[in-house]
Amino acid sequence: MLGHIGFIMDGNGRWATARDLPRTEGYKEGLNALKRVLNECAVHGIKVVSVYAFSTENNGRPSQEIEAIFKVVTEFNRSYDGDMKILYMGDIDSLPDYVAESVYFIEQKTAQNSGLTLNIALNYGARADIVRACKLAFDHADFTDSAIESRLASASLPPLDAVVRTGGEKRLSNFMLYESAYSELIFLDKLWPDMTENDVDAIVNEFESRIRKFGR
Repeated sequence: MLGHIGFIMDGNGRWATARDLPRTEGYKEGLNALKRVLNECAVHGIKVVSVYAFSTENNGRPSQEIEAIFKVVTEFNRSYDGDMKILYMGDIDSLPDYVAESVYFIEQKTAQNSGLTLNIALNYGARADIVRACKLAFDHADFTDSAIESRLASASLPPLDAVVRTGGEKRLSNFMLYESAYSELIFLDKLWPDMTENDVDAIVNEFESRIRKFGR
């Protein structure tokens, strides 16, 4: 059963450009798509959804675009009032104060919620996370698989069953590299803001049709 799914939400800027809109508008519509996807994931009984909102490499984008992403994230954090448990992973302390404060606010506010867990990768890079976990394991003289896994940002989450990337690209782009070792990979040509409930249904059906061998 699909319990933990990751989404690389690619194509927000291209969606806006194709409609002669500022790229920043794509991120607003991307949030609407995320809400649709999350609702349908809950219908299917998926317990955890991890999404790639902003990578460490995204810091090289134009400042106006970065600010638009942070605005969407902050407004979501400040306004959310549902039953999801919301977590963040990444270098949050290096973000602007208003963004970091909104992250800590929503994490605390939803800590006791019992609904679907939404894990948001923000200012996140998998390679840096792996290096950090390895250093901590080494410092404790416990350089084993389990020691590293327990020190990853995702340590509190169940195994990552599938990774879905929209936008037509076929790469992981430094998203949960350790965790995705035996994840099912699904690539969609459509842009993230165009995601619908039917797409989630198709993803679940595709996952359930695959035979997972885990190297055996």
